[in-house]
Amino acid sequence: LLEKMADISLKEAALIVGVVAACYWNSLFCGFVFDDVSAILDNKDLHPSTPLKNLFQNDFWGTPMSEERSHKSYRPLTVLTFRLNYLFSELNAVSYHFLNLVFHVVVCIVFLKVCKLFLDNRSSVVASLLFAVHPIHTEAVTGVVGRAELLSSIFFLAAFLSYTKSKGPDNTIVWTPIAVTVFLVAVATLCKEQGITVVGICCVYEVFIAQGYTLPTLLDTAVQILRGKGSIPFSMLQTLLKLIVLMFSTLLLVVVRVQVIQSQLPVFTRFDNPAAVSPSPARQLTFNYLLPVNAWLLFNPSELCCDWTMGTIPLVESLLDVRNVATLTFFCFLGSLMVFSLRYPGDSSKTVLMALCLIVLPFIPASNLFFPVGFVVAERVLYVPSMGFCILVAHGWKKLSNKSVLRKISWVCLAVVLFTHALKTLHRNWDWESEYTLFMSALKVNKNNAKLWNNVGHALENEKNFERALQFFIQATQVQPDDIGAHMNVGRTYKNLNKTKEAEESYMIAKSLMPQIIPGKKYAARVAPNHLNVYINLANLIRANESRLEEADQLYRQAISMRPDFKQAYISRGELLLKMNKPLKAKEAYLRALELDRTNADLWYNLAIVYIELKDPTEALKNFNRALELNPMHKLALFNSALLMQESGDARLRPEAKQRLLHYVKEEPEDANGYFNLGMLAMDDKKDMEAEAWMKKAIRLQPNFRSALFNLALLYSQTGKELMALPVLEDLLRYYPDHTKGLILKGDILMNQKKDIVGAKMCFEKILGLDPNNVQGKHNLCVVYFEERDLIKAEKCLVETLALAPHEEYIQRHLNIVRSKIASLGAVEQSSLPSGGTAAAERKKNSFQKLKEAKNEKTTTQSTVVNNKEHSKNKKPTEKSTVDKETPKKSTKEIKDIEKKRVAALKRLEEIERILNGE
Repeated sequence: LLEKMADISLKEAALIVGVVAACYWNSLFCGFVFDDVSAILDNKDLHPSTPLKNLFQNDFWGTPMSEERSHKSYRPLTVLTFRLNYLFSELNAVSYHFLNLVFHVVVCIVFLKVCKLFLDNRSSVVASLLFAVHPIHTEAVTGVVGRAELLSSIFFLAAFLSYTKSKGPDNTIVWTPIAVTVFLVAVATLCKEQGITVVGICCVYEVFIAQGYTLPTLLDTAVQILRGKGSIPFSMLQTLLKLIVLMFSTLLLVVVRVQVIQSQLPVFTRFDNPAAVSPSPARQLTFNYLLPVNAWLLFNPSELCCDWTMGTIPLVESLLDVRNVATLTFFCFLGSLMVFSLRYPGDSSKTVLMALCLIVLPFIPASNLFFPVGFVVAERVLYVPSMGFCILVAHGWKKLSNKSVLRKISWVCLAVVLFTHALKTLHRNWDWESEYTLFMSALKVNKNNAKLWNNVGHALENEKNFERALQFFIQATQVQPDDIGAHMNVGRTYKNLNKTKEAEESYMIAKSLMPQIIPGKKYAARVAPNHLNVYINLANLIRANESRLEEADQLYRQAISMRPDFKQAYISRGELLLKMNKPLKAKEAYLRALELDRTNADLWYNLAIVYIELKDPTEALKNFNRALELNPMHKLALFNSALLMQESGDARLRPEAKQRLLHYVKEEPEDANGYFNLGMLAMDDKKDMEAEAWMKKAIRLQPNFRSALFNLALLYSQTGKELMALPVLEDLLRYYPDHTKGLILKGDILMNQKKDIVGAKMCFEKILGLDPNNVQGKHNLCVVYFEERDLIKAEKCLVETLALAPHEEYIQRHLNIVRSKIASLGAVEQSSLPSGGTAAAERKKNSFQKLKEAKNEKTTTQSTVVNNKEHSKNKKPTEKSTVDKETPKKSTKEIKDIEKKRVAALKRLEEIERILNGE
């Protein structure tokens, strides 16, 4: 390529670089908008974790080519450049826009080289500068997805330049440039489909430029041969050989391309391209009218719009429509240029011919002539055709500037055109700054496109400005009353505004616009998957009402009956069945969805949740692991699988659980749940300092984190730092005054460490105020009465406690001790011996001290048993689906091994009481 551009001076290249930089510097401040969202933000093919082979199996948007919803746009090399961007800067939009700007510079410089084949130096620079600043290119350069046009154009022009070297001395064939051309055509086609049209330009170049034939010459030769008055000249045979090689190579590329799309054309709705589904003659008249519309955009790019679908250009339904005049005028002008270029020899006609080829041939794939496309007009597809337009303008300017009378005027006009175009481009770039600015600028040009009203609504919706978004969505329904998507948007926004009744009404309107179900009839070709979401959204709305769950299930089944391959319906139905406590049916729904898509990590995750509900943690963990194999950074799978490993009690799984939680907090650094569960793991491993650090981090992120506050206090109490636990418990009880476990632990610390009997008594009395049947609180209150020397009240309290828990032996034993104490004190009071009184007092003191020890052991041990680590209730829900989805919640963690710890505690009590009774 450098060799081909050897005759481009450094000044010319610097001029082009400077002009492009001056026009597009502000594009670096734009974000990802419109189609960028699907191609960049939502495209998993950009992620390093996605196998490279996926780029060659999926379309431009990351959808498998085999799926019906695929647009069949196969551009793996363009996606590869996106992936390289992601590798260096992830989703930093600046790098993506900068690379687009660089590619545009390269295109302009290569285009300058092409121009020099047909124009003089000055005119070539004019054509290249006009191409560099033309506002029609903002969509291709400033819109990141326009890179497909830029990359394809580079290899498109390089292929043509290579072919121009295929003619050797004495009209011999040089095969190396032809081989290079074929390779570059293939590369251009892998960047964007229109790259293959360069073969047609090479053919025209070979016949009319390289060989110098004109149409009359070819016709005369053909007539002579047919009459038997001559033979085919050798030079013409060589030309035919070259053309056959080119055409065969092209045919091979076409066959491969058809195999890639699996012989299926993309499915578009009538809203994408209304004329494509219109009857004759409206379809033909409209498609022909679109040609002068595109030409006018090149000639006068004053009103540019990012989206020309739906009602932007009304159908031309009659021969009497005045717009047919524009069509007729366009074809007359184009025809006259073609006659001039093909009939007459000379450099001027050759220049016009090549300009026309660059305009017409690359535009054919977007012209609807051979197959329908998913748009009415798209400015970015004019990127290559504008090259031919710029050559025509430069050639016309050259003719004018050569006339002394018009020289000054031609220069002034050229300067004005270049300056105004550059300003328009600079201004237009700001429209691409955000989705809101882009679609608002489009509405200034076109108010008859419901899609634009919807897109402004989406932009406002993303900013949580639901009230304003609703206004634009409602306007969309007024512009296009039969737009199902617009009514769905209205319904979703009403739902976000908590206006359930209005939301349901809007969804019902959208549902009424769907084709009616006829048993046995297939709807795959008639119903777009995104329109079927009306059933999903409506079902998700009404299932919030427990009495309408069956009705919601009926809607999901209705969607499935219309499209048995509608994966989202199975997913949403599985979530509903879990809510209806039908885990086996939910399992069936998810397994059916997995038959349609086994590479969906969310589906494996949801299936794992089902197995948790089925009390099968082993299978649940297997499915979590499958989800993580497909998406190692699946946040919910990381979190919940780590919890499952922790709950298993298997110490061998703890290191892996810790690693997964560390990955989770890396992905979600602001989620306190991750740090809390790391703290719980550290507590299990007896790593007290590490556990303390994780708990404190969780509390810093979420100061009212109930479980973290309690377990940090419990950790302090278990490690001899009871006084440090008190302020933590104060925080816990400030947020949750009725936290029973916190009150028990606080009372225990106040009584044993602070010797604050009154404070402890208040804690235990509050517990009984909340729950009069709380055995632990009541028992500890009995111990407080004993501390206060009120043995009668302590006895009565223990009797009441024993009635609540007659099988708890420690309560009966403590009651016996208290009764024995009361009896012994009565005997002492009847004795008259002073020494006996002293001995009795001493015995009372010793006995009291021993009971206090027993009480301390009981309250501390029992607190530890009953208050065994409190786990967070914030189990992560199932991964949400794409529209208004609600997901089943994971069941709360069961506290394990409590009975084992209770038995151990009771054994310790027996030892204490044995000492107390002098055994």
